[in-house]
Amino acid sequence: MSVIKHKEQRVGVFIDTQNIYHSAKNLYHSKVNFGQIVKDAVGERSIIRAVAYVITTEAGDEKAFFEALTKMGIETKTKDLQIFGSGAKKADWDVGLAIDAVKLAPKLDAVILVTGDGDFAPLVEYLQVNQGCQVEVVSFGKSTSTKLREVVDDFYDLDENVGKYLIGNRFAAPKGRNDTRNGGRPGRGMFKRRGPKDATLGTVADDIADLSGQE
Repeated sequence: MSVIKHKEQRVGVFIDTQNIYHSAKNLYHSKVNFGQIVKDAVGERSIIRAVAYVITTEAGDEKAFFEALTKMGIETKTKDLQIFGSGAKKADWDVGLAIDAVKLAPKLDAVILVTGDGDFAPLVEYLQVNQGCQVEVVSFGKSTSTKLREVVDDFYDLDENVGKYLIGNRFAAPKGRNDTRNGGRPGRGMFKRRGPKDATLGTVADDIADLSGQE
């Protein structure tokens, strides 16, 4: 299938933060550089909105992460972690992310979903058929749903150059390495500058690592 990408293309990015965080942790025992992911996914296109969906814990240790994302031009939407009397935990942004994507679709030419969750396959098909959007998925291929990969217009596999998107372990790329995704050219300015620390979930409370029970 032919995928069109050009500078005038209006793009919206929707980040399933927990899914990507757990994929990096389970596959590589590493932190995620969300800023680099968004920069490479968008390329030189015109970004309309970039939103990261995040779960907050009582400890509130996510503040630095939120600030780092904001400085890179990524909006954050938060939802409190639910802890039931039995000790079970629930944290889910799937519906909220889907609703936002549908609402913004009329203003977008391309929708980028940063997730490997197969539950978003119906959303992909709706955006393609009913909204006429090109839908792209960015995720770690090893943990991405086959169904999701089948229905999207373009899939960018983070595993193919994993060192660019991980921080703090042997897979991480050394500083100064060129951005091969964009031919060595720097990405769009709004994602070029980093905050005091890279935008990762590796520094937040341990509770976040248990949100979806994927330990």
